[in-house]
Amino acid sequence: MPRLGPGRPRKKPDSVAADKAYSNGPCRRYLRRRGVKHAIPEKSDSRAARRKRGTGGGRPPGFDKERYKKRNVVERAINRLKESRAVATRYDKRGHVFLGTVTAAALLIWLRI
Repeated sequence: MPRLGPGRPRKKPDSVAADKAYSNGPCRRYLRRRGVKHAIPEKSDSRAARRKRGTGGGRPPGFDKERYKKRNVVERAINRLKESRAVATRYDKRGHVFLGTVTAAALLIWLRI
């Protein structure tokens, strides 16, 4: 039986698109160390501080605008799913039951009922 709980994740994502709250150094270093591509915009105050340091501030982090724009679609889909009260509150404790609840909510969205 597989071990559940804390520990190393079994799979790593191909890429991560996050908002400016996750643009700090430790988050970026963690993703870089794990080999995960990321699309995280840089905060304006961080950008200003880096530019103020001149050449000692380092180069700006890479940012793919097109990949970041796709994050909006996922956010809206999750918000539509959360319109269903059972999905938003997660009363279902078992994973397979919750998966059925999310599937039913997704079907209702797809059928536009």
